[in-house]
Amino acid sequence: MPKISNKGINMPESPIRKLVPYAEEAHKQGKTVYYLNIGQPDIKTPTVALDAIKASDLDILAYSRSEGSETYRKKIAEYYSRNDIEVSHNDIIVTTGGSEALLFAFGSIMDEDDEIIIPEPFYANYNGFSTASSVNVVPVISKIENNFALPSIEEFEKLITPKTKAILICNPGNPTGYLYSKEEIDKLAAIVKKHDLFLIADEVYREFVYDDIEHYSILQKSGLDEHTIVIDSVSKRYSMCGARIGYLVSRNKDVIKTALKFAQARLSPPTLAQIASEAALDTPQSYFDDVTKEYVKRRNILIEGLENIPGVKVAKPNGAFYCIAELPVKNSDDFARWLLESFDYDNSTVMVAPAAGFYSTPGVGLNQIRIAYVLNEDSLKKAVKIISEALKVYKD
Repeated sequence: MPKISNKGINMPESPIRKLVPYAEEAHKQGKTVYYLNIGQPDIKTPTVALDAIKASDLDILAYSRSEGSETYRKKIAEYYSRNDIEVSHNDIIVTTGGSEALLFAFGSIMDEDDEIIIPEPFYANYNGFSTASSVNVVPVISKIENNFALPSIEEFEKLITPKTKAILICNPGNPTGYLYSKEEIDKLAAIVKKHDLFLIADEVYREFVYDDIEHYSILQKSGLDEHTIVIDSVSKRYSMCGARIGYLVSRNKDVIKTALKFAQARLSPPTLAQIASEAALDTPQSYFDDVTKEYVKRRNILIEGLENIPGVKVAKPNGAFYCIAELPVKNSDDFARWLLESFDYDNSTVMVAPAAGFYSTPGVGLNQIRIAYVLNEDSLKKAVKIISEALKVYKD
């Protein structure tokens, strides 16, 4: 029998999606399942984006340019300008989701067995993208005890080897909700300049920043043009996860020139989704103001509820819509599966994402879960109550 590749065997399962069959079975049994496992917002997609698709009068649904349509890229550049970031549309490549932008970035700057340093816990699919690209993740550990703040420069520098090509951050962070300060970005800038590395920032949650704190992009840091690559997406910003439109942004012309070859190999990003995404850029600021207020309320309800559960430790997020909670259990994988298979409270249960899958260091995060607070306030209160009642009876 022909054999599967080692790369295929080593591709990690998604901690976000692997429990779906158990959730579906719980649903078939008549249970209400509160989905806290995935960052699928329940916020309405801006009407202007959906109307643009309905109003399109295309005779042929044709390819776009490999780098994305010029009108869309120019509007993206205008969006960045409004956010104090000056880039040209020629510094932008439109991709099929932020995921493809990451794959293009990895393929453009790293060879087989090269290394990328990532503060962990990190977005679980970074492990998958690294495996697919045959590069190695070198984790630098941030801890729940200090709210997942950036580790010291010394912690980064002792991990740098001749194989190190880049540092990757998610800002604000998935799964922690941590928001990197300007001072922390300055520290990273000093490291990548000193060691001639790339700094990649996944900034797809830029709009979701709380407590009167401002987001600071790596593209706002002067003197770093040749080192910086930004990954962005419409998925979360406009609640358009199904559009699958992202983009890679860099002022480094060699990076763009190289990434374009990967873009040409897959022909082009989806045309209709670009039409919707271009129109979404006309969404008024009031939309984001309302969404931010909603997420702040949800965050506060969730954090307060979790902090009141005996034995639970939680880091307070300043951005995105995720948090990491540490539970009084030995293995959150077992707990998450048990919730779906064997537990209900008032015929309801919850689906969470075990956090070990957001680490690459073996044995770390085994008693943690990631929660996405993308449900309405009432549902979040019920979900927290279910977790509280479950922990009273769960046996490791």
